[in-house]
Amino acid sequence: MKKLLILPLIALLGAASVRANDTNTPRSDLVVRVDTCEAILREFQASPTTAIPPGVWQKARGVMILSQFKAGFIFGVKGGYGVLMVKKPNGRWSLPVLIDASEASLGLQVGAKTINTVCILTDDATPRLLFTQRMDIGVDAKAVAGPSSADYENNATHIFIAPVLVYSKEVGLYAGATVKAGRVERNDIANFTLYSTSYTMPELLYSDWVSPPQDVQPIMAYVQQLSP
Repeated sequence: MKKLLILPLIALLGAASVRANDTNTPRSDLVVRVDTCEAILREFQASPTTAIPPGVWQKARGVMILSQFKAGFIFGVKGGYGVLMVKKPNGRWSLPVLIDASEASLGLQVGAKTINTVCILTDDATPRLLFTQRMDIGVDAKAVAGPSSADYENNATHIFIAPVLVYSKEVGLYAGATVKAGRVERNDIANFTLYSTSYTMPELLYSDWVSPPQDVQPIMAYVQQLSP
């Protein structure tokens, strides 16, 4: 409950901390981004209308949690951030790796400031697309709106033809609809600061060379609980 209550506040703090270059971003601001993403996921799971079904979590090979910011009057998102996590072969979830997010094409209502999205990755190849620096969700990897619990129970087979299942609170999306959820890019500079290491995204995601600092353990434990 505490995470849900502080989501609006930390989202604003996270927005203030996103810069074109994170070289001088304080580590505390980067921790806020991780906390915000955990709060977004918890908020999604707390509501029957947005909760990702257990069956989807069982098939998850990765998850991206994105917070993107409105730049235009009605449509268009030009900035944001998120985290990427992958499920390792041993069944344990990786460290949350910070990424940049931008150019969401999901419509925003007038007056809206942010759009929060959770993307379930259903294969092992899709997260690795970011190793080349960036990925356009819905272009480089096919993306469809993810099924609700009822959708999953009634017609799960065809839903999983896409490597990315997108969950958003925006109205008008129905399960299986093709969507474009924007561009995501790796942010090695932010991760150097967050983890006090020179390891980059591949090592942080797929190795055990960096011990999880206390700041990121809550989101790791929660995702592990959702997808053991």
